[in-house]
Amino acid sequence: MIIGIGVDVCEVARFARACERRPGFARRLLTEAEAALPLQSQAGRFAAKEALAKALRIEHGLGWHDAEVILDEFGRPSFVVTGSVRARADALGVRRIHLSLSHDAGVATAFVVCES
Repeated sequence: MIIGIGVDVCEVARFARACERRPGFARRLLTEAEAALPLQSQAGRFAAKEALAKALRIEHGLGWHDAEVILDEFGRPSFVVTGSVRARADALGVRRIHLSLSHDAGVATAFVVCES
């Protein structure tokens, strides 16, 4: 059963400007491994976390580092969730989180489905 769906888009150039204006911005939102990726991938990770927050109906209190996007050996993205995000997912009965990412035309898009 679907518990929640979330989608988010992030303009890569806007994300880059935010990183330039606020030193440490990316490190506050992204894990060390995510922050080491190319800019478009960083924007995609940010969009993924925003989409996850929507799917889990998290209005505040998201521990940005409590959700990390990883890739499997075939390049498929998924989340590793811990802490505050894991607690919210457990409270809603989420057993599986699906993630799709795309980067095109200067925009990163993320789509998340949470199911029981």
